[in-house]
Amino acid sequence: MQMHTCSQIIGFTRELENTSAKFYEALSQKFAKEEDVFLSFVKENKKYSAEVERTYYGVITDAIEGCFAFDINPDEYAFQAELPEKVSYAEALDRAMEIEDKIIKFYSDAAEQSKSLMADVPRAFAMIVKKRGGRVSMLQSLLGKGA
Repeated sequence: MQMHTCSQIIGFTRELENTSAKFYEALSQKFAKEEDVFLSFVKENKKYSAEVERTYYGVITDAIEGCFAFDINPDEYAFQAELPEKVSYAEALDRAMEIEDKIIKFYSDAAEQSKSLMADVPRAFAMIVKKRGGRVSMLQSLLGKGA
């Protein structure tokens, strides 16, 4: 089902952040060596979700919500968040980077599609893209360290 309204996108944002937070919680339990890093990602996910919602509720009007600012298919951003029981550290980090790539693509697409109708919401999306890019770099460095 295509998503067209800002409230649908905000709800999907919350779903992506919650699902990836559960993935990082599982990583923190499975790979205790980097527990602090993965749990910091969980905290960031909660902040990102709250930040987008706060921005949305701070600027929403009937005019914006009445507009169809988006043409987003959530299936394009779906990812597998469950970890197999015998997953290696490298495989888990590869999965984490795949998840981050999907979420970054979502935020980038949502920012691009809404920038002509809104200012604050796409700006919040774009800021999260930058921050999540830093997370990808961190995951790449962890992959380089090995387990």
